[in-house]
Amino acid sequence: MKFPFKKRISTEEDTKQVAKLFSKVLKEGDIVLLNGNLGTGKTFFVKHVCKEFGIGSVTSPTFSIVNEYYGGIKIYHFDFYRINKLVELEDIGFDEYIDDVESIIFIEWADMFPEVLPHKNIYNIDFIKTENEEREILIKFIR
Repeated sequence: MKFPFKKRISTEEDTKQVAKLFSKVLKEGDIVLLNGNLGTGKTFFVKHVCKEFGIGSVTSPTFSIVNEYYGGIKIYHFDFYRINKLVELEDIGFDEYIDDVESIIFIEWADMFPEVLPHKNIYNIDFIKTENEEREILIKFIR
């Protein structure tokens, strides 16, 4: 997979294939920012990346803010959608999670609090609805 990567998808199978390809470039210490409107496939994408690491039970962290998964690698899955203030991230120990270089971190709605993101190993994924219920996935390696 070369970056930037862009693909128009029309089925869940298409999304699964992109997730499988993307999982092959991920390594410990990577942070993946996922942005897009509700229902564009962010959690579905994370679920299928996690499957590639032997993790089968992935759910949306919308209400819990963070889910922790353990398989072939440790994965933290955040959802900033319900976060209203930066202090809420501090209360759950976000700094400790983000400093864990032995994990992969996924953050849905990451654009809500860009100031908490480190300056290393970041991929940005945009999920964009297009016509006819299709979507476009755009993946960039930021730094």
